[in-house]
Amino acid sequence: METNDLHPVQNLTEDECWDLLISSSFGRLALSISGKPDIYPVNFVAVDKRLMFRTAEGTKLLELTVNNTVAFETDGVGRNEAWSVVAHGEARVLEKQTEIEAADQLPLRPLIPTLKYIYVEITPAKITGRRFPLGPEPDRY
Repeated sequence: METNDLHPVQNLTEDECWDLLISSSFGRLALSISGKPDIYPVNFVAVDKRLMFRTAEGTKLLELTVNNTVAFETDGVGRNEAWSVVAHGEARVLEKQTEIEAADQLPLRPLIPTLKYIYVEITPAKITGRRFPLGPEPDRY
């Protein structure tokens, strides 16, 4: 879909969204418990139509085990355009040793010097994305 002056926002296809997810490494995990939302920054990797990240015991892990329905967002801003991809799906902690060993082979390391041995997989049920040009506000008339 092309953009124009009246409708500058371009809706992305699912394949375009996955391309952007694959090229990204930092996003935001949105969780909600008892109607109280939380957002956590995480580094991640997209592989085989799944999103993977590492975590440690704590609030984030507790919340996603209580309610595994999550949203995940990543975005980018360049000189002339910006984009955003949002995935809605279910998260689960990897528990099988074969899954953990496979996840250990992914290029996924903590950004800060902490031990994060728990792998979480998000399987998206819905992915949407938008791309839009950056520039000055148009004239009103």
